[in-house]
Amino acid sequence: MKQLTQSQAWQVLQQHHHDIAPQHMREWFVHDKHRFANLSMHTNEILVDFSKQRVTPTTIQLLCELANQSYLYQRIEDMFAGESVNNTEKRAALHTALRNRSADQILVNGQDVMPDILASLDKLRHFTTQLHQQRWHGHTGLAITDVVNIGIGGSDLGPRMVTAALTSFRQPGIRCHFVANVDGTELTETLKPLNPATTLFVIASKTFTTLETLINAASAKRWLVNGLGNDRAIAKHFVAITANDVKALEFGIDDNNIFKFWDWVGGRFSLWSAIGLTIAISIGMDAFEHLLAGAYTMDKHFCSHDYRHNIPIVMALIDIWNINFFNWHSHAIIPYDHYLRWLPAYLQQAEMESNGKSMQRSGQAVNYATAPVIWGQPGSNSQHAFLQALLQGTQTVPVDFIVPLKSHNPLEQHHELLFASCLSQSNALMSGRTLKEATHELIATGMPPDDVQALAPHKVIPGNRPSTTLLLESITPTSLGELIALYEHKIFATSVIWNINAFDQWGVELSKQLANKILPDLTNPDKVPQFDASTNGLIRYFHQQHITDHPTR
Repeated sequence: MKQLTQSQAWQVLQQHHHDIAPQHMREWFVHDKHRFANLSMHTNEILVDFSKQRVTPTTIQLLCELANQSYLYQRIEDMFAGESVNNTEKRAALHTALRNRSADQILVNGQDVMPDILASLDKLRHFTTQLHQQRWHGHTGLAITDVVNIGIGGSDLGPRMVTAALTSFRQPGIRCHFVANVDGTELTETLKPLNPATTLFVIASKTFTTLETLINAASAKRWLVNGLGNDRAIAKHFVAITANDVKALEFGIDDNNIFKFWDWVGGRFSLWSAIGLTIAISIGMDAFEHLLAGAYTMDKHFCSHDYRHNIPIVMALIDIWNINFFNWHSHAIIPYDHYLRWLPAYLQQAEMESNGKSMQRSGQAVNYATAPVIWGQPGSNSQHAFLQALLQGTQTVPVDFIVPLKSHNPLEQHHELLFASCLSQSNALMSGRTLKEATHELIATGMPPDDVQALAPHKVIPGNRPSTTLLLESITPTSLGELIALYEHKIFATSVIWNINAFDQWGVELSKQLANKILPDLTNPDKVPQFDASTNGLIRYFHQQHITDHPTR
């Protein structure tokens, strides 16, 4: 297969980049009064404005040719049809089936998976209804008041992000908590205020072999048994979500308390499955199904719209334009909504674990950049942290600004100021401030000419820095479902054009294997470590300090 960078579409884009790179966006806005209308799109719940990206309608057209040469439509069809798009693990990547709202069959290896999916949703509804109606009692007969989700990666970030985002829809009576870090501090601090008699643990692990999750789960089990004085309490205080029910049973979880999902559901795309149990407990099953319905709306958009009018595809193409032609390898996510505070971390995993690859699907090394570094935090906090560097620093960082039109907590003019802050940042990144403008502003203040001349250069902002703005009517289960699915499909479309597999994570697997090898050497000071000199030295130092800190052990 011809390398992507040798294709005709790529060569044409390189020439186009050479032609427009010196141009400034502020001039484009002056000369094209319809730029916003021509470079923005919307669905039922989301408006996406691409007009502050360093693109023209011609750029989008040429990028669409790149998508066409990559057979993107065929790969989209393959994914939705249950083909083995995860070629290295010979699996489907069929998270879209989990939110299928139609009556259509979806086949994996010739088997319709929809009956099992619908049965799983029924089991979630039955379980969450029992909890909300206080018909699920703990070992001592008390109703559950607190649920602790123990997982890591996709088994934590998805449920954690959505539960926080939909706080306004939280059902009364049950509080949800999340533990992911194997650092004992997170589990300890989470459990301190809780009562074992009214606490339920949700152990979320696809393989039920993830070391961090199992260690946290084992400590939680000891805390529960010590608090209630009986091993039989586990049956009423632990449930598992896993594709490996054998391991869950070995852990001691009752068969009736195991919620299954399938190997064709990737962890970072699993919140739509039983992994979303904690979400459903928090917001109720009706709202959880609205979340699924919102994602399904975006699925239909992704499958039915042509490249030019397909929001996830255009977003993916602009990412490729920024990364591979402008060489901007960092991307900030800034949600202007406190409820979306976990979204940057969630999208960080979704993008970087999916597309952080250096090997093509064929096994040939790539000769172009792939996943950018994803990072960010909520606005307006970010304005007083890192936006200075984005505005005047030496690196260009594309930004996604995400903001709802309406707040769930409309205090006086808080939301108006928040919204104005969001627009001000995208405007400043695009337009900047020239030396002439800075000089005139300072002269208008009455500043002496020599001071004006000295200060004005420091107030120059280059502008011409790209951003996309996504507007939601408000944060609801439906709009959040659309938003998450939008980013999922953007990530997949980008992977197709880069010809990489978005659904494996062999780097993560290696780190798991090494942790399992190193742990015995840390727990046995008499064992001679057999790693590189650095790792061996750090293990020995750990033992020395451990003995010093705990002389009686």
